[in-house]
Amino acid sequence: MEIVFENVSYSYLAGTPLQVDALKDISTTIKSNEINAIIGPSGSGKSTMIEMINGLILPTKGIVHVGKHRLRNNIRIVNSNRLRFDIGVVFQNPEEQFFCKTVKKEIEFGMKYFEYKIDQIEKRTKDALKMVGLDESFLNRDPFKLSGGEKRRVAIASVLAFNPEVIIFDEPTNGLDTTSKDMLIKLIKLLKTKYKKTIIVVSHDVDTLYKFVDNVIILSNGRILSEGNKYEVFKNIDYLTENGVKVPQIVEFIDKVKNKTGKYLGDIDDINDLIKEIYQNV
Repeated sequence: MEIVFENVSYSYLAGTPLQVDALKDISTTIKSNEINAIIGPSGSGKSTMIEMINGLILPTKGIVHVGKHRLRNNIRIVNSNRLRFDIGVVFQNPEEQFFCKTVKKEIEFGMKYFEYKIDQIEKRTKDALKMVGLDESFLNRDPFKLSGGEKRRVAIASVLAFNPEVIIFDEPTNGLDTTSKDMLIKLIKLLKTKYKKTIIVVSHDVDTLYKFVDNVIILSNGRILSEGNKYEVFKNIDYLTENGVKVPQIVEFIDKVKNKTGKYLGDIDDINDLIKEIYQNV
């Protein structure tokens, strides 16, 4: 599902002396069946964009096209449940989206809300758990007592169970160790390649993001600072640094090698691949 922002602005407390312009004439496309990152400092407009995609707020000006849905100022969505059905959100802190005392009931929650049939709920619950790499022994466990990585996977399973076309991850690697981060990256890649999901990731962790995203939108003060394929966006190191944007360490290293030796190592996502490339060129 493609998402298009067409000259979109949003102001909190619009028309009052306390008005805050969170988005300012944004036009961009979040591509279908790709992994899209939205980054930027606090207050840059990331959360506002996500809330708008999910139909929680409407543009002050402009139109947001979310697949077949149209979101614009003062026009309420006729079937907001349908939009929420198409969009799944995995929150930064999984506990914030947990309501139930068992993993089974937690995963079933969304499907019951969308009135799935009982036989579908049973199968989809087990399938969703399997998709995130957890076995059926987790079904009767308390989601609040799981490890950080397990909580994240249960939260993802609860979203996958009702099969949304778009999945939004809010700071997905926050609080995870290296092993859990690697497992999450593999899962997100799988959601794109095997299950054909459109993925949106909001995060400050640019080093991890760079390993798996396809496209990047960089926000600053409610405007788009840069956007496009991640390799092209992060090549503008001086421009991004001047505007307070952190550049992935692997990009900085490749650039230093190029400046000192004249040798360009290529567009490389992961440090392990970088090491292999260096050894092959020694």
